Amino acid sequence: MPLVTPLSQDHDQEVTELAKFFNETLGFCPNSVLTMQIRPAIARAFINLNKAVMENHGRVTSELKRLVGYITSANTGCRYCEAHTILAAQRYGGTDSRLAQIWQFRESDVFTAGEKAAFEFALAASSVPNAVDNTIESELKKYWDDGEIVEILGVISLFGYLNRWNDSMGTSLESGAIDAGETLLKQNNWEVGKHQS
Repeated sequence: MPLVTPLSQDHDQEVTELAKFFNETLGFCPNSVLTMQIRPAIARAFINLNKAVMENHGRVTSELKRLVGYITSANTGCRYCEAHTILAAQRYGGTDSRLAQIWQFRESDVFTAGEKAAFEFALAASSVPNAVDNTIESELKKYWDDGEIVEILGVISLFGYLNRWNDSMGTSLESGAIDAGETLLKQNNWEVGKHQS
C-alpha cells in the first residue's frame, strides 16, 4: 500500500494534458505522477523535466536513455522504476537480446563501446557515495561529447529523483509495468515487492 493514495488521472486538467507524454513512453500514466499531482506544481515540473531529459538530440537514443535509467534504478534497488524503464526500453526498440543481456553488458557484443561507457557511468553516478572517477570520465569522453554527457547524466539524475520518490512512497505498480517486470526481468529475479496495489 502506498504512503499516499494517488489522485485520479483527470484530477488536474493541465497535469492530464502534460501526462499524455507517458502514453507514448509507457502506454499509461504512472501512479507516481498521479501521486505528485496532490501538489500539481510538482507534477507539472516533473513532467516537463522528464520531457526535456528524454528529448532526443542525436546519438543518445530513446532506447539507450531508458537502459541507462534501468541500470540506475536497478543499482539503487527501485523495483518500480526498473519495471518502467525496461518496458519503455522495449517500446523504443530494445531487442530481446539487449534487454536480456543488460547486466552482462561488459562481456556482451550487443552493446557498443560507447554504450558500455554510458552504463559504467550510470552505475558509478547512481552509487552512494558517488563513484565517478577519472577512469570512468575518460572512457565516457572517448565516445560522447559534452551535450551527450549532459543528456546521459540528465537521465541518471532524473531516475535518482524517481527512485527516491517511488521507493519511499511505495508507489503501486500498474499492471502493464508488472507484466513487463515479470516478463523482461525474470532472469534478474525481479519482484513487485513493496509496490503492490
